[in-house]
Amino acid sequence: MTSPLVSVVVPTFNRAYCLARTLDSALAQTHARLEVLVVDDGSTDGTAALVRERYGDDPRVVYLHQANAGVSAARNHGLRAARGDFVALLDSDDVWQPWKIELQLRCLERFPELGMVWTDMAAIDPSGAVFDPAYIRTMYSTYGLFRMEEIFSRSVPLREVAPELADVVGEARLHAGDIFSPMIMGNLVHTSTVLIRSERLEQVRQFDESLKFSGEDYDFHLRTCHAGPVGFLDLPAIQYQRGMPDRLTRHEYRIHTATNFLRTIEPWITGAREQITLPQRMVDTALADAHAWIGELQLEAGRTPEARTHLFRSVRLRPAQKRMWLLLGSTFVPQAMRERLKSGYRRLKGGVAGGGQS
Repeated sequence: MTSPLVSVVVPTFNRAYCLARTLDSALAQTHARLEVLVVDDGSTDGTAALVRERYGDDPRVVYLHQANAGVSAARNHGLRAARGDFVALLDSDDVWQPWKIELQLRCLERFPELGMVWTDMAAIDPSGAVFDPAYIRTMYSTYGLFRMEEIFSRSVPLREVAPELADVVGEARLHAGDIFSPMIMGNLVHTSTVLIRSERLEQVRQFDESLKFSGEDYDFHLRTCHAGPVGFLDLPAIQYQRGMPDRLTRHEYRIHTATNFLRTIEPWITGAREQITLPQRMVDTALADAHAWIGELQLEAGRTPEARTHLFRSVRLRPAQKRMWLLLGSTFVPQAMRERLKSGYRRLKGGVAGGGQS
């Protein structure tokens, strides 16, 4: 049987300082039949020269240039150019383990109903040191809302799926199933770990370019999970870069993250509620937390009318939120009294155990 072609889409913008490490990790895969599509989103730092000089003689590397339009547009450019039976997504500062694609292909071959598989990841700091060897549950708090058997309907040892990689996978497992409903509560999928079938990609089509700065990946993965079963390889197959100053997870992008989260889940909850198997209280919690998140950030930014709207919607969905009531009340009083209320809110927030927006 012919070895399948895997297209690797690597969007990049002014990442010449770290791009070679990323591309080298893709080209070092034990699955050799691949194309690496480097989509340069208008870089001005010598990215084009780096790719030409270092990879110009490698026919597997395809350089694509576009005017700066953002990461979603760059990924979509790469997806349109991809010729593979499978497509992998790789951010331009992350690094793959050499067996990543081979192991994921084994899983998709064993379970042809799965349209996408992804993995855990090790988080590294700017020096390259690992500070969390299994980071996905830290980064995506949705994992903490469910037991694994509540997210996935089945689980098999990876050593049974890929016995030739038994030394790599150890006791790790492949979890699989239809996870659209749990995904409504928040993301479970990390983009740089994904391998997706071209057939599933035809259903999902592309990233939403109107979701700016953050949240486009969650929307894409939610639609992918809505289209059918997927699988999670519960071991780190990449090194995920943290702490770089140019990452889109910076503090100033929080409002976009919060707004885009609500914008992603609200249409599904309104238009496809019968497909969501979660109890109504969980659905209401997801919406209430989203509105509370936006309301707090809008209040921090001094946008009182917008904050009031979202805080009111939050407490209407979930009335038992003392902190949100305090914040909502603060939007109706003069600035001096508002500072006193905010001080009380901070004391209350510090005294409440646990996480979340309650």
